Amino acid sequence: MASYSLDPHSQLLDEKSAAHLLRRATFGSDIETTKAFAGLSATDAFANLTLQREIPKPPVDPKTSAPWTNPPLQNKAGNENSENDKLFNFFVAWHLDNMRTDGAHLRERMTWFLHSHIPVSIDVVNSNEAIYYQNALYRKYALGNLKLLFKKICIDNAMLRYLDGHTNSRDEPNENFAREMFELYSIGKGPQIAEGNYTNFTEDDIKAATRVLTGFILDKNFENIDQETGIPTGVLKTAFNGGVEIATRHDAGEKIFSAAFGGKVIKPLETSAGFATKEAAMQELDELIEMIFEQKETARFICRKLYRFYVYHEINPDVEHDIIEPLADVFYNNNYEFIPVLSKLLTSKHFFDADNAETADNNIGALIKSPIEIIMGSLRFFNVAFPDKETQLMQFYEDAYSNIIFKEIRQQGMNLYEPFEVAGYPAYHQLPGFNRNWITATNLAYRYQFSDILMNRRGNDNPGILLNILEWVENSGHIENPGDPAEIVTVLTRYLYPIEIVQERSDYFLHTLFLEGLAPATWTSEWNAYKNSDDNTVVKLKLEVLLSAIIQTPEYQLF
Repeated sequence: MASYSLDPHSQLLDEKSAAHLLRRATFGSDIETTKAFAGLSATDAFANLTLQREIPKPPVDPKTSAPWTNPPLQNKAGNENSENDKLFNFFVAWHLDNMRTDGAHLRERMTWFLHSHIPVSIDVVNSNEAIYYQNALYRKYALGNLKLLFKKICIDNAMLRYLDGHTNSRDEPNENFAREMFELYSIGKGPQIAEGNYTNFTEDDIKAATRVLTGFILDKNFENIDQETGIPTGVLKTAFNGGVEIATRHDAGEKIFSAAFGGKVIKPLETSAGFATKEAAMQELDELIEMIFEQKETARFICRKLYRFYVYHEINPDVEHDIIEPLADVFYNNNYEFIPVLSKLLTSKHFFDADNAETADNNIGALIKSPIEIIMGSLRFFNVAFPDKETQLMQFYEDAYSNIIFKEIRQQGMNLYEPFEVAGYPAYHQLPGFNRNWITATNLAYRYQFSDILMNRRGNDNPGILLNILEWVENSGHIENPGDPAEIVTVLTRYLYPIEIVQERSDYFLHTLFLEGLAPATWTSEWNAYKNSDDNTVVKLKLEVLLSAIIQTPEYQLF
């Protein structure tokens, strides 16, 4: 029987463990950041990853140089903004660029977790503004309180549209959101023990929750601002009756939940003319979420999702007992605040593979990168330059993101903001493969060709972004002696791979690929010739071939 530990990782981080933390907690790291984290305790490293920082400014339309997130779609000068499909591309580019530029911080990673856990699709929502505001909501609570977020997401405009919450009324109840809320986003089913009874909830609970959630409609003008978040939200449809604001589409009856929730009864505290008052209807929503989150199984369900996102997809009985259960205690006892549970997990012996001597169950290098991690990790590691957003905004959006990054992410198997099922992207939830779902023959081929795209080895006349590996080797400061071929191979494989490769593998990269069977002195002579003549043809080509070979390996697909 294996034994796993959430006790704090007591040793100072070395470069290997620092790189592991940064790969999992962010979207990749360059060598400078990895070295800066090496020597820190796990606790101090986590503190650095969660420092307060400003929320990024909204995306801007390059056509008008104005934010487009508040309708009507005109800037202050009255000029029409770009078409909807372009605005959506601008939003996705903005979101990805936050991932690329957020540095050593956990916020963007958790924002992505929340989208992958409670997703929406632009095809269904059909509103760029609604998608943006939901993203802003996730970022607001990414390092905050999940229970508070859940109360907001129930009436978020994008979610109301995505799962038909805006059609849910007392006369025509729609169970879509309530069903997915229970099954996929909060408490989970559990083993089915009878017809319509899934242990953690029943079909009758779905019906009762649906009734609690009746009465909300879309705010298409995004004028209804939530006072706690400052973010637009859906609207409870109301009217005035004798000076009292009543919820006219809300079911004001008594909602009785099953024994799974202790027979909880939710009903409006105040009614008028047979309708719940506005305040009473909102109070029912609050009670519903409190009821769900009072169940310890909700904490377990979310902790399993966090574990699979940050550590490993397989949860065996030992992991369930030693890791998930105590993590759920932390999450539950801290009222669903993210920071305590993430701190417990990401500073633990288990996270750093320091809880037992077995190597068969190591976590480091055990997950397959998503297309975002492949691409953002490469861009961040080499600090690839982008068009300047202040002076080249259209080139930034079109040449860098639309023409290269969007296309590459899609070809590698991820349609951003277009998951084909309400559970989200299969790699984050689908048994039994989980992250292995990223790998198909076609997707893998596109992963392998990304290095050539990045270095413009395919002759693209307008690359938008370009990795000059010769310049990096010569000027990054990480290769002390570029004339030493062994040092180049060692540095690249040490920092690009999550695990240390065996000597035979290193020799293959050095002697077979890089030196092509020639003596190391051959490269030294070629490097010296380049320095003396400025003719970089030979050395640039050899470095590009080497880097492509390193990236086009199974090891690079892991993190």
